[in-house]
Amino acid sequence: MATYIEMPKLADTMMEGTLLKWRKNLGDKVATGDVLADVETDKATMEIESFDDGILHEFLVQAGQKVPIGTRLAVILGKGEAAPAPGHFASQQAPKSVAPAVPVAGGVASGSAFVVGPVTVMSEVATGARVKSSPLARKLAVEKGVQLATLQGSGPGGRIVAKDVQSAKAGTVATPVAAVTSAPIAAPNAGPGDQTIALSGMRRVIAERLLASKTQIPHFYLHIEVDAGPMMRMRAELNAGGEKEGAVKITVNDFILKAVVAAAVRVPAVNASFAGDSIVQFASVNLAVAVAVDDGLVTPVVRDAQTKSLVGISAAVKDLATRARGKKLKPDEYQGGTITVSNLGAYGIEFFDAIINPPQAVIVSVGALQKKPVVGPGDTIVVGQRLAIGVSADHRVVDGAVGAQYLGELKRLLEAPTLLLL
Repeated sequence: MATYIEMPKLADTMMEGTLLKWRKNLGDKVATGDVLADVETDKATMEIESFDDGILHEFLVQAGQKVPIGTRLAVILGKGEAAPAPGHFASQQAPKSVAPAVPVAGGVASGSAFVVGPVTVMSEVATGARVKSSPLARKLAVEKGVQLATLQGSGPGGRIVAKDVQSAKAGTVATPVAAVTSAPIAAPNAGPGDQTIALSGMRRVIAERLLASKTQIPHFYLHIEVDAGPMMRMRAELNAGGEKEGAVKITVNDFILKAVVAAAVRVPAVNASFAGDSIVQFASVNLAVAVAVDDGLVTPVVRDAQTKSLVGISAAVKDLATRARGKKLKPDEYQGGTITVSNLGAYGIEFFDAIINPPQAVIVSVGALQKKPVVGPGDTIVVGQRLAIGVSADHRVVDGAVGAQYLGELKRLLEAPTLLLL
C-alpha cells in the first residue's frame, strides 16, 4: 500500500517548514531508516527518515517550497505495488488534520516520517540521558505508549530495537499528564487605532508553557545581595592580562554562570526535576541561559557545564547566544537543560523573580550591578558594588532550606571568585 511522507512537526514552535532538498531520487529503493530529505524550521535544519520500505514514487513538494506541517511531501509505493495514473497522488494533496507530533527519545514521530534529532521527553527526564534506540523502536514506542528509558536494549551497544518494545512488560507504559483547565478570560475589545498582532509559533508556546509552569508548579522565591567588589577586581585583572594575548574578555555574567554551575555541584538537590512519583537528580549540570530573540526567548544549553572552566563557559555561551539570535541552533542545543539563568541586568533591572522553565526545578534571576552606600570596616559608610540574585524554586523538589543553602553557596563563590578558577 502506498504511504505518504508528511511535513512533520520538528519543534514546539513550528507551524510550517521549508523542504531544502531531497536526498533520494524518484525510483530509488528506500528502506526504514533511510534519510529522505532535509527540512528547515525557524530554529534548525533537520533530516527526515523513512518509516517504510518501498520505492520513492512521486514528489508532491519540490525543494525550496515552504509548507504547513501535515502537508504530504512524497509517496512511497510498497513492494510490487502498481503505480497509479500520473497526478493521482497530487490530486489528493490537501493536508489532512494533523495531531500534534509526539515527542520521543531521539526525535518526533509524525505520519510516516521520523525526525532525527534529540527532543526532551519523559524518558530523558527520568534518566538524565538520551536513550539509544532504532527508528522503528521509537515508532512502536509512540504507538504503544512505552517509555524507552524503562527498557533494556538487546541491540548492538545496548540499543533498543523493535522486539524490545514489542515485548515490553506492564508498567513500562507512560502515564499521561492530566491537563489543567481554567475558565476562559474574555479577550479585550480592539478599538480604532489599536493594533492586533498575531502570535508567532514561539510566542504561543511561551504563553502555554509559562501558564502551565505558574499553575502547575508551586513556586517559591528567595533573594540575596552579593558583594560584587572582589569579582569586579578579579575580572579587571583577568581581562588586563588576557588583552595582550588577544583572549576573549570575561564578563560579569560569565562569573555568575560559572558560580551557578559550581554551586549546583555543591548543592546537587537543586539540579533536579519532579517526575510524578519520584525526583530525578541529574549527574551533569546542563546550564540553560535565557537569550532574548526577535520572537521571544530561547534557552540554549551548555552541556556538562561542570566540566568547563570559566573561559570555557564564557566561549560556549557567546557562541550559543550568537547562533540563537541567528536561528542557527540545533535542537539538542536548546533542549535538555537542568538549571536556567535569566539575567536582566543589562536592561537596568535591579531584581526580579523569574518563572521556572519546566521540567527544571530552579531558575536563577540576576539583576543589575549597583553602586550603593554600604557599611564598611569600623562601621564607616563606603561605596560598595552590589548584585541582587534570586532563585525561583519548585517546592515539590526543593525545600526552602535547600534553596537557601544553594544561594549561600552561590554568594560565597561570587564573593571569593578565586574559587571559580580552581
